[in-house]
Amino acid sequence: MSSELRSFDPPPASLTRGITLLSVGVAALLVTVKAIAWMASGSVALLASLADSTLDLVASTITFFAVRYAAVPPDDDHRFGHGKAEAFASLLQAGLVFASAALIGQEAIHSLLNPEPIAAEGWALAVMVFSIVMTFGLITAQTWVLKRTRSVAVSGDRAHYASDLASNLAALAGIAASAWLGIQGLDGAAALLIAGLLLWGAISVFREAAVQLMDQELPATERARIVELVTQDPRLSDVHQLRTRASGPYVHMQMHVDLEPLLTLADAHQVIVEAERRLLAAFPMADILIHPDPRGIAEPHGGAFAEVTAAE
Repeated sequence: MSSELRSFDPPPASLTRGITLLSVGVAALLVTVKAIAWMASGSVALLASLADSTLDLVASTITFFAVRYAAVPPDDDHRFGHGKAEAFASLLQAGLVFASAALIGQEAIHSLLNPEPIAAEGWALAVMVFSIVMTFGLITAQTWVLKRTRSVAVSGDRAHYASDLASNLAALAGIAASAWLGIQGLDGAAALLIAGLLLWGAISVFREAAVQLMDQELPATERARIVELVTQDPRLSDVHQLRTRASGPYVHMQMHVDLEPLLTLADAHQVIVEAERRLLAAFPMADILIHPDPRGIAEPHGGAFAEVTAAE
């Protein structure tokens, strides 16, 4: 790891910290207003949405601390950094959402079998409209941040709020149908739909966290971009044994490259440093390791993983 990377304190870290704080604030506000409206109305769809928002608050709080721990610089015990904390937080988020979906589904089925009229419909509808506006604004901000960072924790948090937005719309429809059309069963049906949306969101979060925990390679387009950036210098060629993985906000990449055999050690070092700088411009949170091989005369080396990579 170069000294440049160790001293690098990039803007993406502050972006993830800021958006997680906003997420906690929005979740706390929604829990408060939904709790008040549910106690006044007794709507099971609103109760389902309240439970969803409560889980969002718990998950957002976990994310709030996870992204801060993940951004802690590498130390003697964690030489690759602490980025995997985000993936672990996402797994916990998925588990919480699974539990929430099960409880909401149980309550929805009970409501379908034993429908009851909704009181204070106006307040319930107003709260749902307010929740939709606030949730949409938060998702928009999270999307903006994700375009500038690689935070799997923020991505998981956004998935929660995307399902929350859908559940708010479903709850709004259920409450409106019960209040204006007198179809009481739709309140429970909306809650059951919310449970299904939560399950789908939990599966998506679980998959994304598993990608990082299992050190899956970056997408082919990003790997191709890495090769393109490295080989912009004609003195560098044949990028091979390229291995990449994401860890929270960080991207780890290592590779072998061919260099002209007659270059001095100082010149070869400068070529490699320039390649690292090109990569850092495109991947600001990258941890880069480039091994130079003398072009045409390097014997196979690099251990067991090198053989697997070379065969691909």
